[in-house]
Amino acid sequence: MDKNNKLIGKVNKVILDTWSGEPRKYAVRLEGKIDMVFFTPQQVGSVTEDGVKLTLDVADIEGA
Repeated sequence: MDKNNKLIGKVNKVILDTWSGEPRKYAVRLEGKIDMVFFTPQQVGSVTEDGVKLTLDVADIEGA
């Protein structure tokens, strides 16, 4: 979900750094689309069991 709590899609995969084991990217499949968007840990505000909350809003993502 974006910083305004709007659902944008589901985390399809977490790509880990092979050296440290820390997350490098989060692959999110967008709601209603077959496209996937990748987010860096700097773009992620928090991670819970329910999902990932971004530091961006939908307008930022759609404008990219």
